[in-house]
Amino acid sequence: MINYWHSILDMPKRDFEWHKADVSDELIEFKEAKGLMNKWSELSDVVYTYTRARWSGHKTIKYPLGKISFVVGLLYMFPKYTLRWRFYRVLGKKIGKNVKITEVRNPKKIEKLKVIALKYNLDPEELAEEAEQLMKRWFFLK
Repeated sequence: MINYWHSILDMPKRDFEWHKADVSDELIEFKEAKGLMNKWSELSDVVYTYTRARWSGHKTIKYPLGKISFVVGLLYMFPKYTLRWRFYRVLGKKIGKNVKITEVRNPKKIEKLKVIALKYNLDPEELAEEAEQLMKRWFFLK
């Protein structure tokens, strides 16, 4: 089921070292997180990066936390990343009927929106404005 979900999200598969560093970076953010919801959100990021690495074919990568944390992280990961993915799909359609944006980055971070705009050959200002308008209706992203 997890691999099928990652296939739907269709994020780029990277080499082993990239994924290993990604998991390590998210683990650091998890350990630095304060508060229950922030900690849970960061845990979901660790689980996401780990499962993405496995989906990418890197079966030897090790999950850095315990089994229970993996399950708890999954419970937040699925809705969090699916909602972001869906947000970008809707955002792409708002910009142009054939614009298919496949991303899961936090749309509240304007600097990330600019990177995404350049990746898809879109106007960064237009993407940021449309994202801001759309986020007003997507209250779960706030």
